[in-house]
Amino acid sequence: MSRKRSLEAAAAGALFVAASACSNEPPPAKTYAELAELYDSKNCAACHQQHYDEWSASMHAYAAEDPVFVAMNRRGQEETNGELGSLCVNCHAPLAVRTGATTDGLNLTEVPAELRGVTCYFCHNVEAVEGSHNNPLKLSDDVTMRGRIADPTPNDVHRSEYSALLAGDRPESAAMCGSCHDIVLPSPPAPRAVHLERTFAEWKGSVFAPENAPSASAASTCNSCHLPTVANEPIANSGPKRARHSHHMAGVDGPLTPFPATGNTLRDAELAAEQAEKREQMLDPTVRIEICVQALSDTEAALHVTLDNANAGHHFPSGAAQDRRAYTEVIAYRSDEVIYESGVFADGEVASVENDPDLWLLRDETFDADGNETHMFWNVAEIHDKTLPAQVTADPAKPEYYQSHLRRRFPLAREGVIAGIPDRVTVRLRLVPVGLEVLDDLIASGHLDPAVRSAMTTLDLLTFRHEDFTSEPELSALNVVSMEWSAASRAASRFVARDDFTQTPPWQCVAMPRRAR
Repeated sequence: MSRKRSLEAAAAGALFVAASACSNEPPPAKTYAELAELYDSKNCAACHQQHYDEWSASMHAYAAEDPVFVAMNRRGQEETNGELGSLCVNCHAPLAVRTGATTDGLNLTEVPAELRGVTCYFCHNVEAVEGSHNNPLKLSDDVTMRGRIADPTPNDVHRSEYSALLAGDRPESAAMCGSCHDIVLPSPPAPRAVHLERTFAEWKGSVFAPENAPSASAASTCNSCHLPTVANEPIANSGPKRARHSHHMAGVDGPLTPFPATGNTLRDAELAAEQAEKREQMLDPTVRIEICVQALSDTEAALHVTLDNANAGHHFPSGAAQDRRAYTEVIAYRSDEVIYESGVFADGEVASVENDPDLWLLRDETFDADGNETHMFWNVAEIHDKTLPAQVTADPAKPEYYQSHLRRRFPLAREGVIAGIPDRVTVRLRLVPVGLEVLDDLIASGHLDPAVRSAMTTLDLLTFRHEDFTSEPELSALNVVSMEWSAASRAASRFVARDDFTQTPPWQCVAMPRRAR
């Protein structure tokens, strides 16, 4: 609502109060903003500036601008003769689909900006979830904006109403998020129906879902991590201070073109930097790592690395896991000389088993009806899940506790050995949001600008990124690697050291502590 309109509404209200003192006429019906005004998220900033700023730099705001989405959708429409339909755009620009502004996303550049992306109105107008995947959300299509506040303060712009779907402490809120974060490919266009993206299903089977959590207070929803509450801030420009949801909605992906692009270069840079920081905070504590060194003889060794999905409420990686590329960089040193390495790829270099037989790559492998690997999801007939599973119980006494742990030997071949006994081993867990070979495929078909490839950064999960090692300089490498095995780390009280004598020869191990997010 514009300032002029707010003033006009206030004046009208004052006139009504004066007139009602000497009139028996019933009060006129309250008028709110037009739907077209509520559709435009920029109008929300007039009262909810902080919410808007956070959202404006998020991938929800960027969803219809993302060049990889645009390229994949266009290629998918072409290769399926339009049978892909609204599958992609129904989640990337849902309001544009609901208003009839697009049916397949091919005309998004002509669609009004306020209908692109996942908007304020689209989420806050949801009244029901009528399925578990492919965006079955039902809007009330009125001027009621829903949220987590049970006693909202009335305003002149829209009606306000509490909804469990927007309350992050309620499991219903996960069902709302999950409805777009679980994708089932219909057949056609896919060779057969395939549950392609499974984040919501993974969460429902995890220890974080209420039915599996050891207590009600231990349960976590999507909002718990991706839209955490911020205490004692006004929901709007006026009104009481309340706990509100942060709207950064950080995850794996980030913008590949300048964004936000409001024309205020300095402010855009500030918002983008804040969003990037939230992405780091989200990803850094996700995986717990243990490194073990096994001396096979006086001159030969092997390494054993365990990854424990301790803090993600779903598999790692998740979402478009067929496009994700998470992998471990493992380097063993002796007297500062590298005696073994795996997963050492420069940014911009494709991380592949062909180039490194020992590479530990976490992703979904997808195959077409003929058994050939495919990068284009509409061709997928079969999925091989090579991700790190979600934690399913908090009880270490149960065998299922270790389903979220995967272990890999380096070198991978049982007969393989490292020439020398390392005195230091580093592991860096790296993640490419969309694999470079996927981008290369889209570039080769002419659907993606080659410049996008250089914008695809490789992320590092660094649990100790901002830890102060001033008093322990021998551990300072932990600011730039995920975990380190050394005499110093095994002696440090902040880590968990153990010797595993059930193995022959025994393993000397050190692990991150297990901690809550």
